[in-house]
Amino acid sequence: MLSDTIRIAGTVNDSIVDGPGIRFTVFTQGCPHRCEGCHNPQTHDFNGGEDVTLESLLDKIKGNPLLDGVTYSGGEPFCQARQLYELGLEVKKLGMDIVTYTGYTFEYLTEHSDEENCYEKLLSVTDVLVDGRFELDKRDILLKFRGSSNQRLIDVPKSLKAEKVIEADI
Repeated sequence: MLSDTIRIAGTVNDSIVDGPGIRFTVFTQGCPHRCEGCHNPQTHDFNGGEDVTLESLLDKIKGNPLLDGVTYSGGEPFCQARQLYELGLEVKKLGMDIVTYTGYTFEYLTEHSDEENCYEKLLSVTDVLVDGRFELDKRDILLKFRGSSNQRLIDVPKSLKAEKVIEADI
């Protein structure tokens, strides 16, 4: 049973813009990056949003039979990596994939992961990572699932195995 809580800005039950297919998107609350031109500036304040149980999020996910997967967005999901990892374990049991957005780079997350921040745990349940800060001068509305051209779509399982970035073929 998932008894932990997580601070979120909100959810979208059936997104088609936050990864491939129909997705349940969790917008985490709190972001240290504060990128200029951010699509979700209301998620920056770590004191904003609301606390919800992981169990309630899982119930919502289970309640939509049309879902292909779950997306973690923000805010910065890696600021609540342990909770999202625990939710991700349950999502995987449902046969769904996970896309995680982050302002950090894959390299930063793998180099700075430790027992306390749980970056590697969240990466272990993530199928596709959209990494890198949003850069307003590199904004491109034609990019699939990204806001700026510096951001990458990374195949996380392949990248972790190869110990280098392997871009996802989406």
